[in-house]
Amino acid sequence: MTPEALAALHQQCFTAPRPWSAGEFAGLLAGPGTFLLTRAHAFLLGRIAGPEAELLTLAVAPDHRRQGLAATLVGDFAITSRNRGATEAFLEVAADNIAARALYSTSGFQQVATRSGYYTGPDGITVAAIVMRRSLAGG
Repeated sequence: MTPEALAALHQQCFTAPRPWSAGEFAGLLAGPGTFLLTRAHAFLLGRIAGPEAELLTLAVAPDHRRQGLAATLVGDFAITSRNRGATEAFLEVAADNIAARALYSTSGFQQVATRSGYYTGPDGITVAAIVMRRSLAGG
């Protein structure tokens, strides 16, 4: 997927946090440790820094949700991160994104912190970010 295609899909999926631009995707993809996992109508962007992996963003086209694409990508993220030497993974998710929080919990992530007022929606209302962690040790 090109940065433009990533940005277009991201825009279909997010308002808060705001969707990322093609330039932002291009910059992230050019950075060290960043990797992109794709499926038809979905992608996950991750990054490795030392023993830590970060799930930067995950997007599934609205008309292709609830088909297991996100769960598959999160599983692939864990395997790819482990294969690249990470021993633990982190992510942030909007507190009001109940579906994503359930997906991540089912995938072995546990809440470790809250960042109040972290995301700002287009209406100016802020939402907390939930920081989640998962061990990648074992398998």
